[in-house]
Parts: sequence; structure tokens; C-alpha cells
Amino acid sequence: RGEMKKIIRSMGEKCKVSIRNIRRDANDELKKLLKLKKIGEDDEKSFEKNVQNITDKHIQIVDEKVSTKEKEIMTI
Repeated sequence: RGEMKKIIRSMGEKCKVSIRNIRRDANDELKKLLKLKKIGEDDEKSFEKNVQNITDKHIQIVDEKVSTKEKEIMTI
């Protein structure tokens, strides 16, 4: 059970890293759009904030799923 718990934590961490990589890609794309003058600085900041909020929500979901699964494994 302890080994499975470690595996689940590892999988959860990989998911969070993937989510952060997507956030980085989105922010890089926003910087490109700003450089090309397709969006303004205010828009960029607003979009970055939205991307961060979405990232935080999904990381929280992953944490909840990992926690639930760990509890499930330890009770079975």
C-alpha cells in the first residue's frame, strides 16, 4: 500500500508539471502576441491572470484526486 501511495503521488506530480508546462506555453504565446502588437499590455496581464486561475484550479483538482485515492488505498 505504501508503494502504491508513492506511485500515486508521483503520477499526481507529473500531472501538475504538465499543467505548469501548458501554462508556460500559454504565457509565451501571450508574449508573442504582445510583441506583434496584436494585444495590449493590459490584455496580456488580464489573460495571464486568467491562465493562472485556470492553472490553480486544475492543480487543486489533481491534489484532491491524489488525496482521495491515497485515502481509498489505505482503507481497502
